[in-house]
Amino acid sequence: MAEKASGVLVIAELAGARPTALTHELLGLARGLTAATGGKVAAAVLGANGAPVVQDLIASGADCVYLADHPALEPYSGEAWAIAAAEVVKSAAPACVLSGHTVQGMDFAPRLAFRLDTAVATGCVGITADGGKLLFTRPCHGGNAHEVLSFVSAPALATVRAGRHEALERDSRRSGETIPVTVRIETAALRTRVIERIREPASGVRLEDARVVVAGGRGLNGAEGFRLLEALAAELGGAVGASRPACDLGWAPPSWQIGLTGRTVTPDLYIAVGISGAGHHMAGCGGAKAIVAINTDRDAAIYKDARFGLVGDYRELLPPLIEEIRMRRAASMAPPA
Repeated sequence: MAEKASGVLVIAELAGARPTALTHELLGLARGLTAATGGKVAAAVLGANGAPVVQDLIASGADCVYLADHPALEPYSGEAWAIAAAEVVKSAAPACVLSGHTVQGMDFAPRLAFRLDTAVATGCVGITADGGKLLFTRPCHGGNAHEVLSFVSAPALATVRAGRHEALERDSRRSGETIPVTVRIETAALRTRVIERIREPASGVRLEDARVVVAGGRGLNGAEGFRLLEALAAELGGAVGASRPACDLGWAPPSWQIGLTGRTVTPDLYIAVGISGAGHHMAGCGGAKAIVAINTDRDAAIYKDARFGLVGDYRELLPPLIEEIRMRRAASMAPPA
């Protein structure tokens, strides 16, 4: 594979039978990389619902789409996905394989690397080409520094954080090839299987897609503080997030966690309430266009990254802020006199 390997393969993820925003970002990144290194941009869809999204992936930058179908691929199984992805890689022979730094990507990418006898760079925030060689930038030391890696094995595997790269403008006139891949999985031989899947009820905008995120940390001193954050987020049309300590303490669900070991968000406005601003948290929100910090500790590290800061008790600051936003919204919607 090493002699003929070229191009970039993107492992697509679907949400609601459509490619995720991060999948589109990865296709845009892949086109930029292949412009420098050569080769094609390929996408892989693992599961029975791949055919309907083929044209979407092609319009978003893929030159060809590999479809791997097998009953063991749905619901998601990291073990089965790694087997299927390995078959796609053998067929596509890419120089680089990209996956989103999501729960699924973090689970199956290391398994895939093991099967291919290569390595994986997880949580990358940037990938560049230097003289035909790919360089992978990722946070390290708890998000306090960045390291740049290159691979001596092939293909290079990486999971990429959301919001770090631009998706291409969709072009429905693009044409591409659909390539089915035969996947052989002995279901009985799989060492893991899904026993039960419980979905948290979703309401409002997705955290990763929100233009405004209101996040709380240990400084809230309890789960009840998140009720104020939810009220503020509702007035701003945003979503609620949390730091790892708040999630570990059970004040917020794990799906709200933002940071190095959680979700990555890049909103226009990030309001951090009771969050100290440690490196591992900022790794998940540092790409926000504007950060507003609210903290009782005037020396908190978050103020170094914030554009605006309020020093004080959030229980005193947020209620009048919510009321002011509510009044302004009502005034803007009132008919002219």
